[in-house]
Amino acid sequence: MPVSDRSEFTCTGVWSRERVESFLRETTVPLRLSCHTPAGRLWMLSLWYRYRDGRLWCATAADADVVEYLRADEEVAFEISTNDPPYRGVRGNGVAHVRSDGGKELLASLLERYLGGTESSLGDQLLDDNREEVRIEIEPRRAFSWDFSERMADAVDD
Repeated sequence: MPVSDRSEFTCTGVWSRERVESFLRETTVPLRLSCHTPAGRLWMLSLWYRYRDGRLWCATAADADVVEYLRADEEVAFEISTNDPPYRGVRGNGVAHVRSDGGKELLASLLERYLGGTESSLGDQLLDDNREEVRIEIEPRRAFSWDFSERMADAVDD
């Protein structure tokens, strides 16, 4: 991918930018997203994601509360980390943009990524023609990586 198509964000922590991007492309745990409600309270939720072109892409129903929240305030924080030891991951902040996913291409690709296909009752429900879907494009500004593999080496079985 050409550099001009990539979102340039600051990466700090134990991994290089290349390792951060590799982790984001390969890891299939939900992204934890934090934002503000219109009342100024904090809100957090988990969403499936895909990393592409320097951005994190999520999908959700158009009528989900988070859509209203992100339209009111696009500032977000996120974390993608392993659920099993040794713990490692990437956390950061950025801005989120809500866009239509009328053809549900992103949602279908997320079903493939996380479930291995769209042929399931969940796939049928999410891809139903009567359900309106949106994309959430997260443009990271800063990312921080951590990896406790060495620190936890004698505490977990590989």
